[in-house]
Amino acid sequence: MNFAPAKALFLLAQDGGGPFGGIWGIMTLWLPIIFVFWFLLIRPQRQEQARRLQMLQAVKKNDRVITTGGIYGVVTNVHREADEVTVKVDEATNTKLRVTMGSIARVLGDDTSESSPSK
Repeated sequence: MNFAPAKALFLLAQDGGGPFGGIWGIMTLWLPIIFVFWFLLIRPQRQEQARRLQMLQAVKKNDRVITTGGIYGVVTNVHREADEVTVKVDEATNTKLRVTMGSIARVLGDDTSESSPSK
């Protein structure tokens, strides 16, 4: 049997074995790499997921939204138990779409008459 990989691992685990000074030398090389990987990739992704979840939980009636398909509309009904939102997409024909909460890409704001008056 060939025990070369096991023997190499044993030699690296010993103090002073290998070019990096044993297992602690290897750890001092890998720990910064793992930290940078976490800091640049994993942490920002988790923050973005938390912001999106917070945005979806705050969706309410009369919010102007954009769906992931690029459809603009106004929320007319939010049914959280069914994970469903009704969006009015056309005022003239009163066209409404039922979409899932995950289909909301962005909330633009309220569609109320309390906006600043026109000049």
